[in-house]
Amino acid sequence: MTARPLRGALLLAAAVPLAAATAAAALRASHLKVYADRHRIEITARPRPRCPRCHGEGSWWTGGTFPEMEACGCWSDRRELRIRLLPVPAWNEPPF
Repeated sequence: MTARPLRGALLLAAAVPLAAATAAAALRASHLKVYADRHRIEITARPRPRCPRCHGEGSWWTGGTFPEMEACGCWSDRRELRIRLLPVPAWNEPPF
């Protein structure tokens, strides 16, 4: 093997972890959560830690006789992205 292809292979081997670390830092800064498996990739929003309304919790309880959780707009109004990769296999038996 000559020096030129070896140098290219070493640069590529160093670039992949750097790209992964850069992508992880960018996702942390933008308050996104990534989930990936062989069937799908999902990118969803997380609550902002310094939100003045929910203080990073993402929701709060509303008062009344039957209290409910109300989602904060810092994450619930943002879109999520789902990319389907492989189809999910069918069930062989009924789920009940």
